[in-house]
Amino acid sequence: MRWLIAPDSFKGSLAAREVAEAMARGIRRAEPSADCRLCPMADGGEGTLDALHATLGGEWHRTSVHDAEGRPCEAEWLLLPHGVAVVEVARVVGLPDVGAASVLERDTRGVGELIRACLDAGARHIAVGLGGSSTNDGGAGCLVGLGVRLLDREGQTLAPRPDQLGRVAALDLSGLDARLEVTKLELWSDVDNPLLGPRGATAVFGPQKGVAPDAVARLDAAIARFAAVADHAFGQPCAELPGSGAAGGLGYALHLLGGRCHSGATALAELASLSDAIAQADWVLTGEGCSDGQTLAGKAPARVAQLARAAGVPVSLLSGAVLPDAEGQLAAHFDGCFSLCSRPLTLEAAMQQAAPLLEQAAEQLARVLLAARRGS
Repeated sequence: MRWLIAPDSFKGSLAAREVAEAMARGIRRAEPSADCRLCPMADGGEGTLDALHATLGGEWHRTSVHDAEGRPCEAEWLLLPHGVAVVEVARVVGLPDVGAASVLERDTRGVGELIRACLDAGARHIAVGLGGSSTNDGGAGCLVGLGVRLLDREGQTLAPRPDQLGRVAALDLSGLDARLEVTKLELWSDVDNPLLGPRGATAVFGPQKGVAPDAVARLDAAIARFAAVADHAFGQPCAELPGSGAAGGLGYALHLLGGRCHSGATALAELASLSDAIAQADWVLTGEGCSDGQTLAGKAPARVAQLARAAGVPVSLLSGAVLPDAEGQLAAHFDGCFSLCSRPLTLEAAMQQAAPLLEQAAEQLARVLLAARRGS
């Protein structure tokens, strides 16, 4: 059989490439001659650069920037063979890297610094993967990293932290990097939330990053004030654009700079020519750490399934966990949804044993399909 193996990462356990390799090892235990083509996937969040490099190659670059708490750090970005520079926000201001600072003291300045490093290297087409951030600053830090100044009523410079945004009275764009005017900027995200309101960055994602329930409305109001000033300075309203609420409002700042939002999973699938690879397969196998109804909201396995359905190729889901789907929406998109855990395991144990569990599950799935083929 010809297999196209296109999983996302199992976050905290295995990179997408490692997931795909484990699946392939299991399939080949059932059929040593199986033709397994590996195409690791991502949706713009953690693991995006690794998935792209595993599939397309490219040139790694490392740049000194500031993390979410203002500490110096080294962050990598990837220059793809056809000239697109890709930045992964999670590598600069990722949630696992936060220290003692509260979310009100974190900002995205390092993301702006990393974009500037791409410009310095000659890139004029930059894609920013927006998932996995620890910040909720409306993208103010990113703007500062690219040369913008935030000013209070007295004309004094403000730090781009969330706890200062309510004081912003003007933006000085005179230092904004002029190269952005001739740069194509893409936002890769799996969410389409606006910046403000009940579906906005603070209300939906803020609590995950440490925003206290009683502080949500106050912070949303501060970001709204900042956005009103920023919209006026840039001459365009962007707070309601889809994806403006991604990465704590970083999507909003990138929209101000002329960026356009794309589904991260769709962008990676197009770059990897996934449709062509699927068309040559007998079966497609995808997966992620945990699947539920939210998988269908722009996650990588859902995009893989859409392309497989369009090509008339069967597609199965093999994830660390598949949560109950009362309405059957998840199951309807796949030819079988399978979980790794065939016996009681703690989450820690399952994550540690993910590779052998993947091999075992993929082997059994392959054996069933081979038996069905022999009987048909």
